Amino acid sequence: MVTNDQLHEQIWVVGAGIVGLTSALQLQSQGYQVTIVDKKGVAAGASQGNAGHFATAEIFPHAEASLLFELPKMLLDPLGPIRILPRYFLKALPWFSRFVINMLPNRRLKNTNAIKGLNYSAIHEMRELAQSCNCANLIVTKGSLLVFEQTPLPKVIQQWRRYADEGVPVRLLTGNEARELEPSLSFNIQHALFFTETAHTKNPKFLCEAFAATFIERGGKILQAELDDIDTIDKLSLKYTSTDNQAEHMVNPDKILLTTGAWSKKFTTKLGYNVPLDTERGYHLMLPNKIPLNRPVTSFERKFIITPMNDGTRLAGMVEFGGLHAPKSKGCTERFLVHGKAIIPMLNVDEPHNGIEWMGFRPSLPDSLPVLGKTKHSSVFVSFGHQHLGLTWSALTAKLVAQQITGRTVDIDMKPYSIERF
Repeated sequence: MVTNDQLHEQIWVVGAGIVGLTSALQLQSQGYQVTIVDKKGVAAGASQGNAGHFATAEIFPHAEASLLFELPKMLLDPLGPIRILPRYFLKALPWFSRFVINMLPNRRLKNTNAIKGLNYSAIHEMRELAQSCNCANLIVTKGSLLVFEQTPLPKVIQQWRRYADEGVPVRLLTGNEARELEPSLSFNIQHALFFTETAHTKNPKFLCEAFAATFIERGGKILQAELDDIDTIDKLSLKYTSTDNQAEHMVNPDKILLTTGAWSKKFTTKLGYNVPLDTERGYHLMLPNKIPLNRPVTSFERKFIITPMNDGTRLAGMVEFGGLHAPKSKGCTERFLVHGKAIIPMLNVDEPHNGIEWMGFRPSLPDSLPVLGKTKHSSVFVSFGHQHLGLTWSALTAKLVAQQITGRTVDIDMKPYSIERF
């Protein structure tokens, strides 16, 4: 129920990515006057460049002990899935130290359960929100494939059981059964896991723009500006700079929700928190040609994903640690083309210059969990650190954080995602 107080309360949502947009729509539906502020505008970052996969099957934290043995080989492989820029190595060490600690069995189990808590109804919440914004056609629910080329069958079965034992809807397929679903797959693929309940979007940017349009139609405002400072000493006070004319302004909303992604650390530090947030620089290659593919296909060995979209085919999946300011690395296009051709032989790689290479920033924490909800400042709330699952979790975390802001009963226990856990 919307109260009279809510009808007059003003909330600023900082960040116009998928997390900020879904949060703004949820708060707006509760009667708040909502303004979104973003330096570059709607979906200018990772929200437009992600793989477009609602990856609810990905329930395991990235901190896995086997990585300790695999990481050196990955780093030395020029076609490998992970890079650490040499000049960033020392700066990344504290993050990786925490990452290793989260490999401990008790922590890994705790983090797995917390991820499952978010994944359970994530696609349902996204479908509901997209339906209300008349853009449900942008969401395709045909599942996804994880394909294996050289992995021995016993190890494939082990992977299948890992997911099945955790309640993930998954089928074990032979290579031929996988090609019945996706005839364009290479004959080198020997086995596959078919995650039957996952989904993808035809265009993540269009989805964000549809949410933004609905938000504006319902009376919301989107301001293109950069938040410079937050003051909570007496009452909430925000200082920001307009992008168009560089004019400085002050404003005093009743509440603020920070959905600032990879740029969140400077604000949380200002608020008195030492959040171990770092940036995974993600890359994709967008090819303009469409291929006969019905669902996302991820390679187990190659660690990358191919997603069919309405304006072409997206190849994504590289992780690079290098901070927010280093220029884009070279050689990513070649990596995606080599791996893409191996999985989908008909993929047109003869004219790679027709493709568009993109880099964006993922906000990642060592425990693979986001930071959600209340802070020690009653007027300040947070929702960031969604790492590889920002698109997947956005609608659900928007609902959960809105429940906290409005003082309602929250659907799940928010303690695992609290900013106070660090």
